[in-house]
Parts: sequence; structure tokens; C-alpha cells
Amino acid sequence: MEKIDMKSIGLTERFIKEAGGYNGLYIGRVSSQHKDMYSVITAEGEIKAEVSGKFRYLAGADLVRYPAVGDFVMVDRVDNSKGSAVIHHVLARKSIFIRKAAGTTKNAQVVAANIDTVFICMALNNDFNLRRLERYLSIAWDSGATPVVVLTKSDLCDNPEGRLKDVEAAAVGVDVLITTSISDDGYSSVKKYIRKGQTVAFIGSSGVGKSTLINQLVGEDVLAVGGLRDDDRGRHITTRRQLVVLPEGGAVIDTPGMREIGIIDADLSKTFTDIDDLAAGCRFSDCSHGSEPGCAVQEAIREGFLPAERLESYKKLKKEARYEGLNSKMIEREKINEMFSGFGGMKNARKFIKEKARKKQR
Repeated sequence: MEKIDMKSIGLTERFIKEAGGYNGLYIGRVSSQHKDMYSVITAEGEIKAEVSGKFRYLAGADLVRYPAVGDFVMVDRVDNSKGSAVIHHVLARKSIFIRKAAGTTKNAQVVAANIDTVFICMALNNDFNLRRLERYLSIAWDSGATPVVVLTKSDLCDNPEGRLKDVEAAAVGVDVLITTSISDDGYSSVKKYIRKGQTVAFIGSSGVGKSTLINQLVGEDVLAVGGLRDDDRGRHITTRRQLVVLPEGGAVIDTPGMREIGIIDADLSKTFTDIDDLAAGCRFSDCSHGSEPGCAVQEAIREGFLPAERLESYKKLKKEARYEGLNSKMIEREKINEMFSGFGGMKNARKFIKEKARKKQR
């Protein structure tokens, strides 16, 4: 098997230190999953693996606790000469892109883990949808990774400059790139984000050109791609998430197109900074931006500075993420309460943190 430099595909000292606590096991990174079987990259090469019975028992029905593409895991072997390897532990994730599982109301699904950058891919032709982009951005910011918007198929758009302005207004503070497949340097703008030790996940609808873009970065056709349908939409090809190691170092994760992108948690304060900034000028601190007098947000809509559709999207996502009626500070407090629910909420969490700091100083 070919030796692999694990640090070049994202293994950091933090993961190495945590892995040191598991004697007799080896560190690997999940590259793909097919039902209950996983492909795992180790320093000795890629192997097949499955979770242990104990792991399955402890994880139960919570899908988020199972290994996902991008996870660093602890396995019992680095070759399959005596059968599939066994995954015993998933190391603590530094970032996680998670969505509500399609067709359910409760289950969550990990799309990709331990990613540095999320490329939110959207075609400039028939796939163009600003409201869906806001949804992707809210989840991406919450993941702990940095979102970048990648606009594809600019050669099929009559007004790419106009649509670019619309995207920049919706993706406040986010880098926006335009790509095309008809020229040799059509993807050059994305290459600066691909570096040794970094992991980039490609997220977006079916047929927007994610796999084509990855093939360009790799330098060969490692992922299957489809041509255009009669309506200029790309054909859906990718059926499962897959981590691809790049020749010069770094890794990219291809994901299937998502028809549904349900929200479990979202960072709306970064996605809708313009609305939060405007809300600071409202007469009432708990303004719902509806019919209240002195609403700065509604005033901005009347004067044409803020699209009414953007406010509706903001309200819809707040409701879906269980943050309806809360301002940005309240949302942050709600997240902390959820995070430390096992400690009895934020008040007890503060006591826990202070006590831990005191013990550390001793």
C-alpha cells in the first residue's frame, strides 16, 4: 500500500494528542461510507472498516455520533489482510456541517466533519436561488468552518454581473467566486483555498458542477460527472459523500446534491448581519420587524435598501431553528443553554467553567 502523509490531509497535533489516549489503536480518516461500511485512510493506505458492537450500542439511534466523511477515527488495524478493520472511537470534531435528515423531523445528518472551508456551489443559470443560499450560509457559519460562495456555469448566464451583485448582498462578508468550465483557467480562483493540511467541502444542489470542479483540482477525472439536461441543469451523478486526497496536499469532500436542506442549528447573526445592524435602530429592543412603530428594518424595506424577501427568509429560518422572537444576543444565550443543558443551563455552566479554571490554576 502507498504511504500517506496524514498531516497533509488535515491531521493536526490536537488530533494526535487525543489519539494518544487510545493505546493499541491507529488513527485514520473516513473517506467514504456505504451503509454500515466505511473507507478509512491511514498512514499505510486506505482500508475498509465498520464500527464495533460497543460503539453501535452506545451511539444507538443518534446518527450524529456515528463516523462521517472527514472524521478522524481510531481503528484496530491498518490493513484488511485479516478482515475489515474495526472503528472504536471518533475523535472530537473541530467543525461539523450538519442538517436535518431528509424526510424526517427529528434526526440530524452529518454532511461533512473537520472541514476548514465550505464551498457553497450555486449555478448562475437555472439553479440560482438566493433564499436557498441564505439557508446554506446559516448552516455553514454554524458549522465552525468558513463559507465561500462558488458560482458555477457563468457561461450559461446572460447577466452574471447582476447576479453577482445579488449574491454579494445576500452573502455579507463572504468571499464570492465565479467559475466556468469553458476555459482552462475557469477554476483558478478557487485554487488559493486548497492548501496542504486543509479540507474543503463542496455543498450545493444536484448538477451545479461540484464534481467537475473537484476533477479540475485533482487534475484527472476521479469523480463521475454528467452532461446538461435539456433545461441547462446538470445531471445528478454523485450519490454519496466522498473525501478525495489532492496530489499537492489537502483534501476535498464531494457531497450529493441536497433537495432538502433542513436546519438543526444556524448562525443567523453572521448570515443576516445587515438586518441585525438595522435592528439596532428600532424603537423597541424586542421589535419583531412587523407592524411596530419606529421599526428601522421596515423603514429600510420601504426605502429600497433591504429586499422584503430577505426579511421573510430571516424570519422563516429563525422559526425553523427555534429562534423565533429572539434577538441575536438571546439566540447566543439559547445556544449556550442547549450546549450546557447537562449542567442545568448557562448559569450553572458559568459556575462549572469558573470552577474548572480555579482547579487549573492550583
